[in-house]
Amino acid sequence: MDIRIGQGYDVHRLGEGIAMHLGGVIIETSTCGFIAHSDGDVAIHALCDALMGALALGDIGHHFPDSSDEFAGIDSRILLSRTMELIREKGYRVGNADITIALQAPKIGAYVPQMRQTLAELMGIGSESVSVKATTTEKLGFVGRKEGCEVWAVVLLFKD
Repeated sequence: MDIRIGQGYDVHRLGEGIAMHLGGVIIETSTCGFIAHSDGDVAIHALCDALMGALALGDIGHHFPDSSDEFAGIDSRILLSRTMELIREKGYRVGNADITIALQAPKIGAYVPQMRQTLAELMGIGSESVSVKATTTEKLGFVGRKEGCEVWAVVLLFKD
């Protein structure tokens, strides 16, 4: 059986007056969002990098460059759907995904079940195969100063 592991990482700065898209959902309790060329969903971006990395397909910037007007303001759920098309074209399916979000504020724990469900649907797997964990950095670094967000993602892919 051909099994592949991929790891992804992404980071975005926070900015006031922007909707916060995270894990495929809008965080209604936030007054700021991510400064980015797309909608800035840092969790989906890290997940896309993990998926592409597992098959040595490059990274999100290679497939969806921030220099392209086509991707300006794009919903990152579309990027994940397109990434999944690449994965399926190569004959693979997702076994599971594990995502860690480091964000000082707002608290996002209440959104985790919806993130898991949304990401699972986009990847074509059950929500029991998607882990989303939220943490802070105990007020350390740029995350702790509420300047940005970091996300790490790991995926396991199986050859069909």
